[in-house]
Amino acid sequence: MNKLLCCAFLLLDISVKVTTQDNFAPKYLHYDPETSRQLMCDQCPPGTFLKQHCTGKRPTLCDPCPAHYYTDSWHTSDECLYCSPVCKELQHIKQECNGTHNRVCECEEGRYLEVEFCLKHRSCPTGFGVLHAGTPERNTICKRCPDGFFSNETSSKAPCRKHTNCSAFGLLLTQKGNATHDNICSGNSELSQKCGIDVTLCEEAFFRFAVPTKFTPNWLSVLVENLPGTKVNAESVERIKQRHSSQEQTFQLLKLWKHQNKDQDMVKKIIQDIDLCEDSVQRHIGHMNLTFQQLHSLMETLPGKKIPLEEIEKATKACKSNEQILKLLSLWRIKNGDQDTLKGFMHALKHLKAYHFPKTVTQSLKKTIRFLHSFTMYRLYQKLFLEMIGNQVQSVKISCL
Repeated sequence: MNKLLCCAFLLLDISVKVTTQDNFAPKYLHYDPETSRQLMCDQCPPGTFLKQHCTGKRPTLCDPCPAHYYTDSWHTSDECLYCSPVCKELQHIKQECNGTHNRVCECEEGRYLEVEFCLKHRSCPTGFGVLHAGTPERNTICKRCPDGFFSNETSSKAPCRKHTNCSAFGLLLTQKGNATHDNICSGNSELSQKCGIDVTLCEEAFFRFAVPTKFTPNWLSVLVENLPGTKVNAESVERIKQRHSSQEQTFQLLKLWKHQNKDQDMVKKIIQDIDLCEDSVQRHIGHMNLTFQQLHSLMETLPGKKIPLEEIEKATKACKSNEQILKLLSLWRIKNGDQDTLKGFMHALKHLKAYHFPKTVTQSLKKTIRFLHSFTMYRLYQKLFLEMIGNQVQSVKISCL
């Protein structure tokens, strides 16, 4: 009984295969020399080659392709195709060769195939954003940033970003953005309104103190939850995350929080101490009255991305002489993301000798750095910040120095 069942299933299986082949296999015309008749034979499926044509008594015979050979479609060839050799320079294997597919090679990440070479994707310059990111088959497509959008970096991946809506953050628009620069927003201080300084040296020193040496994955959320007073809303936090680098995110969050809570006693104390700090900075550098060429030379000695001449010229026109350095340092900080302004300043001092700066200028800059790096200032920052957010945020191991 079992043998009968097995035979029955085997016959059924063969019947299904023949029926499937007869119904779906493409046909080809073959002249049978034995019977002198023309027959409609089944083609061989992918992964096989033609071993024998069909006859009046049996169907087409196909055998599997040997290793390193393939056929990728129905066909009537009596041999398989040899797989392509190994991939070329700057390529990797996207799909290995098998019986039904040839080996597929693809350019490495960041490159695309042009004729026989893998070329680097185009980088869109400042003022242009990525409209379509490059692929292994296609180069990057750039598009000039439209009104209301900007790109301040040369990148093969970054699209144009929307200008910051200052009013949405409760801040003033002090410098309108263009295709290469974001809007510059500021609070209500007289210094910021007139000169458009984004973050002063003292604010940066305090805000940078608030940034851990190593970020926890949810650092910004922890900070938002533990800051006292009026909370910064989730929409504003999300905008900050999307538009700013890691260090800059904390700067922007604390700036916005400070503005929203300016009438609270704790924040009043912070503002008061920052104002005292800024008075001291002004006493150190406010008397220097540098020329346009000297300001340009000072900016050239700072590391990282440089401030264009036209931006320096705008700053000299928009700011008082005692504010010009602070304005240019603010622009440099924005342009260079996570770089520490004071460390940049120290780097500049090492190279100012080549520009024959007056000794009084270099001495004033050194005094400013020493003041902002002093133990007394860090104790002040530590006391203010740890009192402000309490014991909960201490658990994320804020670095004091």
